[in-house]
Amino acid sequence: MLIGVPKEIKNHEYRVGMVPASVRELINHGHQVVVETNAGIGIGFTDEDYIAVGAEILPTAADVFAKADMIVKVKEPQAVERAMLREGQILFTYLHLAPDLPQTEDLVKSKSICIAYETVTDARGGLPLLAPMSEVAGRMSIQAGAQALEKSNAGRGMLLGGVPGVEPAKVVVIGAGMVGNNAAQMAVGMGADVVVLDRNVDVLRRVDAQFGNRVKAVYSTADALEKHVLEADLVIGGVLIPGAAAPKLVTAEHIKNMKPGSAIVDVAIDQGGCIETSKATTHAEPTYIVDDVVHYCVANMPGAVPRTSTFALNNATLPYIIKLANKGYKAALLEDDHFMNGLNVINGQITCKEVAEGFNMEFVDARTALENA
Repeated sequence: MLIGVPKEIKNHEYRVGMVPASVRELINHGHQVVVETNAGIGIGFTDEDYIAVGAEILPTAADVFAKADMIVKVKEPQAVERAMLREGQILFTYLHLAPDLPQTEDLVKSKSICIAYETVTDARGGLPLLAPMSEVAGRMSIQAGAQALEKSNAGRGMLLGGVPGVEPAKVVVIGAGMVGNNAAQMAVGMGADVVVLDRNVDVLRRVDAQFGNRVKAVYSTADALEKHVLEADLVIGGVLIPGAAAPKLVTAEHIKNMKPGSAIVDVAIDQGGCIETSKATTHAEPTYIVDDVVHYCVANMPGAVPRTSTFALNNATLPYIIKLANKGYKAALLEDDHFMNGLNVINGQITCKEVAEGFNMEFVDARTALENA
């Protein structure tokens, strides 16, 4: 198979779909890899680094899309990239279709085979290709929130951990999944007063076992969420329903009644956000203010630490890329139900139920769609 790696073009996105070491693995399996010039420059890899492992460098993204059987990316394809997709071509990347009707419509129209990192599952019910970026984003959320609380950024002017004689900031983490767990870990390390809210008692037991009395693990009811959000100096939104738009748990009314200068970091923004006043921002302009509350809602947070993020992502995605290349998409997906869960669009059909229902579009079972492809 011929695999193509274009340069990412989303605002301040420096990650790359495959590092040279990953390219070398594909070539060792007998495949060809074409890479757009300077695709890896944002994380310190030159064209020569890719050439040294056997890749061919192409001058434009259009050349890569035109030549490749499979496109491997990081972020969802932008409009100009979606226009280059063709029928039968494989796209393997993050898609986050639930809040993005234009992308969904374009991918359906392209009749390409679109497999989303974020909906691939594993035998434990986890999301193995989302997990590494959730780890990064969870840890980054505390860094971003700490900066948002600085007075120069319109925050309350608080140090997360306080100092002797001065109380620390109260950090409320909504959702105790991969994002929330990593956010709590960083917040505890910085000395904050940390509350984690979740609706799964077993997950709360895990939080309690991990952090002990350094974190208050609280069952999330409407009453508990309102109480702790209104008391918070920093709120981290880390709620995820795989494939679906995130539920709006923090309302505009909550925001209106939060402390002036408090901050929120909505890590769920890729799936539409779990805070009613959230709207996607970029690394160029990461924050905005609603009712004196600083909102940080960058849709590609891990892009700010692209070297760490790219290596973490490649560690997770490489076995799946190799499987797709070695076996072809039909065999690779049909023999593995968990991998098949990553299929969102194929031949003009939507195979992710949450996306189809969210847009009131026709849903086709992934196995049926594959068997008929």
